[in-house]
Amino acid sequence: MFYYEIVCCSCRQKFTLDEGSQKYKLFKERTNKVFRCEECESKIRMDAIKNFLSSLK
Repeated sequence: MFYYEIVCCSCRQKFTLDEGSQKYKLFKERTNKVFRCEECESKIRMDAIKNFLSSLK
């Protein structure tokens, strides 16, 4: 199985993109130059949801 080791642009930790995943495909096609690990993506997503919900009040 093939994979790429990439550095997260948020936390600067190394993570792998496994063959067959959507991020692997995007990296191989070079359509997206900014990659984040799952943990950082989850944090960003949760912050966006919290900000959205707080703006509804």
